[in-house]
Amino acid sequence: MKLAEALNLRADAQRKLSELNQCLRKNAQVQNGEKPAEDPKELPAEYEAVLDEYSSLVKRINKTNSGVEFEAGKCLAEAIVERDRISSKKNAYSNLKSAATLQQDRYSRNEIKFVSTVDMLAKEYRKLDSRIQQLNWKICLLD
Repeated sequence: MKLAEALNLRADAQRKLSELNQCLRKNAQVQNGEKPAEDPKELPAEYEAVLDEYSSLVKRINKTNSGVEFEAGKCLAEAIVERDRISSKKNAYSNLKSAATLQQDRYSRNEIKFVSTVDMLAKEYRKLDSRIQQLNWKICLLD
């Protein structure tokens, strides 16, 4: 199985866990004389099975990310951390740009330099993310 496929399965398992969690809460209490919409005895077993699948996938994904070289001297996990760092920085600067734009009349044109920084970060993020996604579809998930 390719890493990208495992990532899709992990996302599916996360959604299923969330749905099952909601079902567990909804079926925890019913009015006297009413029956729950789903069997409360089966839900925990299904939740545990999906949680086991999810945990197994996460372990294998983490092992793969740590064990695969992204570029010389850097594993895939480090590239993912760098991508997340760039994303956080890009979002912060974009928010700053939006906040500054609202009061642009108070500043001279030379004082607002946020646009180029945000654009550069967005480009850097897209470039790194594309490389990570390409690698995800090439490498096999480790056991």
